[in-house]
Amino acid sequence: MWGFIYAGAFLAAFAASALFKMTYDPTGGKYTVQWDGTVGTIHTDLPYGEGEANRFDLYLPADAGRESYGLVVYLHPGGFTGGDKSGDGEMLKWLCSKGYVAAGINYTLFGEAHPDANVYTQSAEIRDSIPFVLAEAERLGYPIDRMAAAGGSAGHTLAMLYAYRDAGTSPVPVKLVFGAVGPSSFYPEDWGVFGFDQNPDAATVMFSVMSGKPVTPDLFGTPAYDEIIKGISAVSWIDETNVPSLLAYGAH
Repeated sequence: MWGFIYAGAFLAAFAASALFKMTYDPTGGKYTVQWDGTVGTIHTDLPYGEGEANRFDLYLPADAGRESYGLVVYLHPGGFTGGDKSGDGEMLKWLCSKGYVAAGINYTLFGEAHPDANVYTQSAEIRDSIPFVLAEAERLGYPIDRMAAAGGSAGHTLAMLYAYRDAGTSPVPVKLVFGAVGPSSFYPEDWGVFGFDQNPDAATVMFSVMSGKPVTPDLFGTPAYDEIIKGISAVSWIDETNVPSLLAYGAH
């Protein structure tokens, strides 16, 4: 019981912390742009699946008519339990102002309404959304031939999973992944700052929720746990073929 209470409290605190970190702007508005029709156009709430959250926004630069464009997908923060693509509107507009097609993509959030949602199902939704994003961009006259995956906090985790785990099946080459404070590992020892390395009961609840698979304390440190957690840990997919990565953590 205490493990569930601890994990629930942590998820709420993690989501609030992530939203604060990603809405607080230490750059003083550097990555914003005065938006109007001379910069681009926005198409909102385009569907990519049957789920209520399966929607994306597409930002198209004003310089139409090029042979091809680069796509930047920027995924929202929120501790896997909150947030919305609209919260990254300023970043998406700024990326579009640089000549990229930009996309903000929603994913089904873990919570009372969707208790079966987890990091893996969210990453699968992002993977499955990309062909729809590309098809809509092309339909509107913006053919895509390359892309970057990016995001903040939870969205950064999902971006890394797409860039490292799913790049081989991406319809267009993934050229870069960037983001801030996204968890890249779901091993208790890597979450010592939250005390999970010293609290196996809470850790089992947390990582069961994150992975969508049952975890028990005796699994930690075993190949069986490696297999359970591989689908959601970006570090498990790092090798010499990975794309260039720009990852920001900590205070600087």
